[in-house]
Amino acid sequence: MKQKSFNIQLPAEWTPQSAVLLTWPHRRTDWKPILNEVIPCFAAIAKEIVRREKLIIVCAAAEDVKRALGDVDFSRILFREIPSNDSWMRDHGPISVFVNEVPCLLDFTFNGWGLKFPANEDNQITRRLYESGVFSPNVLYQNMLYMVLEGGSIESDGEGTLMTTSKCLLSPNRNVYKSGAEIEDHLKLIFGAQRVLWIRHGYLAGDDTDSHIDTLARFCDKETIAYVQCTDPEDEHFPELSSMEAELRLLKTKEGKPYRLIALPMAEAVYHEGKRLPATYANFLIINQAVLMPVYHSPLDAAAEKALQTAFPNREIVPISCLPLIKQHGSLHCVTMQLPEGFL
Repeated sequence: MKQKSFNIQLPAEWTPQSAVLLTWPHRRTDWKPILNEVIPCFAAIAKEIVRREKLIIVCAAAEDVKRALGDVDFSRILFREIPSNDSWMRDHGPISVFVNEVPCLLDFTFNGWGLKFPANEDNQITRRLYESGVFSPNVLYQNMLYMVLEGGSIESDGEGTLMTTSKCLLSPNRNVYKSGAEIEDHLKLIFGAQRVLWIRHGYLAGDDTDSHIDTLARFCDKETIAYVQCTDPEDEHFPELSSMEAELRLLKTKEGKPYRLIALPMAEAVYHEGKRLPATYANFLIINQAVLMPVYHSPLDAAAEKALQTAFPNREIVPISCLPLIKQHGSLHCVTMQLPEGFL
């Protein structure tokens, strides 16, 4: 019998979207001590998304979220009351692919970034969302729970190139039973990729993710990468980020050309309870017509915004203060997950 072939595509983030997903903070999460700070941040993100596309909010109580949002177009928001441990939708949410042009949600295991934090409820969110009927009837669901994989750990150019970091995908307590070559083969198989670009250097102090790529370097189009650049030899990040920059300069596009590299400034040091936080301008979210960019009340915010406008000349750059988010060691991209057109 002839074996059926599968054409799988992992869309780039800049492709047209039907919606963005958020998991709303509540009192049973680690946000409890600073809920009054972080909820306005989530509300600011939600309002910018709703101006441009639909929004799906996973929450403990929809009425509480509606009060926090105030005057918005609620016809563009879908609420689902689903239990959660935390609010990092990028990592516990679905990864959207097309299989033979049919939209499909991939549901990987989320284990709290290598068993660092409880994730028993978060790990069920994608399945519960699918069962809630929020997606179009033709959307498929594929259980991938045999593999630990977070959305923030991979970048796609939409044309068969993935970018990731070895510190994350090869870390203990994720997929230690597989070699790097086996993990690469598996990424190519499940995402239809032709090649994987491994970044072996780069980290941020205070980061719990083991160097997710979305905190360090991002595809902006198939020929452009925006990345965090550290120019201060006295900064603890200088050796690793300089080595990462050297790696990026050696990378080639599928056509064999060097990537156009756009340097984002290393964010000014931010501390909370005596510890440095992983503030980064690379943790931006691309949505329809805009890029939502994290800022930190720093003089460097303007330089980062200017650099991102160079990367996205045809999109509005929308700064959103993310100082509350980084108190729990994440930022704007980490709390969101986009859905390409065709999923709603």
